[in-house]
Amino acid sequence: MSDYQNIRLEIADRIATLSVDRPKALNALNPDTLRELSAAIDAVAKDPAVKVLIVTGGGEKAFVAGADIAAMTAMKPEEAQRFGALGHEVMRKLERLEKPVIAAVNGFALGGGTELALACDIVLASDRAVFGQPEIKLGIIPGFGGTQRLARKCGSFAAKELILGGENIKADRALAIGLASAVIPAVDLMTEARKLAAKLAGYSALSLKAAKQAIDEGLDKPRIEDALQVELQAFAHLFGSEDQKEGMTAFLEKRPPQFKDR
Repeated sequence: MSDYQNIRLEIADRIATLSVDRPKALNALNPDTLRELSAAIDAVAKDPAVKVLIVTGGGEKAFVAGADIAAMTAMKPEEAQRFGALGHEVMRKLERLEKPVIAAVNGFALGGGTELALACDIVLASDRAVFGQPEIKLGIIPGFGGTQRLARKCGSFAAKELILGGENIKADRALAIGLASAVIPAVDLMTEARKLAAKLAGYSALSLKAAKQAIDEGLDKPRIEDALQVELQAFAHLFGSEDQKEGMTAFLEKRPPQFKDR
């Protein structure tokens, strides 16, 4: 899919920027938007020129203000299950992308917006950002992974505070509970996101992929011994790469490395 109606995908300097672009609806996620996000993530995954993905929201008010309530109001249980499954598929696809994903949260990140941020690797929040899982106020619960990722990333107490309480929190509180990686003045958010993305894009794609996978796969292991084996295998495997040789040689020669991603 190249003719996106609800999102924008821009690629430059090894960085892809994916913007949910429905500002009149505060970038709410309806089925069409989720399908376009899925297609865009696939395109990023297949493009060898892209090393880092930034996810943000179009306009000045919202990152993603939630799932589209207007689209959900008339849903029967079977339709809601299909909608939730589509959301799960997109978030899982983003989470499992073999490239670093930076969320640049530029405004309201409510419901599906918080869930979208949780599926990213690093969350940079504007000082104007607002997070929340207010679904309980609508008689439902988060349906795109919020009950699971929020508890895993921020702990069960914080997850229950947000999900059972249904109240929004500002960026500083999000930072304190581990929902945000950093809080940045709104005017500087995209500059800082691109600066971080450019730094990561200068590293070996092989080591970025291995590090991300080792962290994520290790968290799924019930025993630390099993998780450490994931790290050990990834660590050893990289010693067969050209980039490992280049990185260490460059360090000894006191020059910047020129990684080839192989």
